[in-house]
Amino acid sequence: MRLLVDSDAFCKLALAGLFSDAAALFDANASECGRLPALPFMLKRGGLPRTFGALECQRLIPVAESIPAVTEAPRHWIDGLTPIADIDPGEAILFSIAAQEGIPVISGDIRALKALRNVARFPEALESRVVLLEAILLALCWRLGQEQVMRRIEPVRESDALLRVCFSPGNSSPEECLASYFRARRTELAPLVPWDPSPEGKP
Repeated sequence: MRLLVDSDAFCKLALAGLFSDAAALFDANASECGRLPALPFMLKRGGLPRTFGALECQRLIPVAESIPAVTEAPRHWIDGLTPIADIDPGEAILFSIAAQEGIPVISGDIRALKALRNVARFPEALESRVVLLEAILLALCWRLGQEQVMRRIEPVRESDALLRVCFSPGNSSPEECLASYFRARRTELAPLVPWDPSPEGKP
């Protein structure tokens, strides 16, 4: 397994047709990624269909099912996360596996990440392995061109404040906006060091 992805980030990237491109930044395809077992069920009912639309989520189910589900989290990692209210059980599983296996995890849950930065051992174990949505999109702008990313983001732009701001029709430079968000998040999440997109960017 080369890459983990949380459910919300998966939906945004997949509905924009960018999940495969995002995985490719880590030399991975869908079969080499990992997602939560509940994702296909979450796409059928609950918060995800309300946020992204029932038909859109239905379309994502085969994509989600093509990604292997992660199963058991390492106990000696997850025990440190289960008492923390701001880290839900799904995020705790992903963070624990990422820490154990030393693999990147795409997460857009800033509240959980703010809590994670204060948990012993996790900032060191996940250094440069927490992949923020703004970092992924910035790397994709460099790789695919910001105009193409802006077109693809259109179906999900209104689902997220970051996407609304950085990819608004009046914004001539999504790259600059994403970079600004990323710098702010990097400061905000210290001592947790997120994955830096710059090595994956322009030559």
